[in-house]
Amino acid sequence: CGIGNEFDLKKLRYHKIIIMTDADVDGAHIRTLLLTLFFRQMRPLIENGHIYIAQPPLYRVVKNKTVRYCYNDAELKEYLNQIGAEGASIQRYKGLGEMNPEQLWDTTMNPEKRVLLKVTLEDAVEADKIFTVLMGSDVEPRKEFIMEHAKEVSSLDI
Repeated sequence: CGIGNEFDLKKLRYHKIIIMTDADVDGAHIRTLLLTLFFRQMRPLIENGHIYIAQPPLYRVVKNKTVRYCYNDAELKEYLNQIGAEGASIQRYKGLGEMNPEQLWDTTMNPEKRVLLKVTLEDAVEADKIFTVLMGSDVEPRKEFIMEHAKEVSSLDI
């Protein structure tokens, strides 16, 4: 359906475009880049509700043959408090490639079980702002962002 000035929503062949990235920080960065691309070059896709984000789990917890997927640290902590951490096997997914095909289907691709978030224009505007701050030519906003958020970093991959 084109890009930029040549974009034509009438030529859209897929009415649900799903962004599926890793559940970690790197996946969030990739998601931000893709949302910025759609926002800047194909905004009607967002305005008309065609862009979705798939939510893959970050953790797989097994205890007494029961399997549960957790999507963030808070959910994992809450679940472990509920079931007791002793005897639980916890796997943290570093990426979608660590899942076997059945796990990926069960957690992220199966239309009956997956978690999809519809992207709103506000989501895309925020992604565009973050992209501009972090990748723009103006250094001062980037410095301010880093100083403001530096203490929130729990793991840093250098």
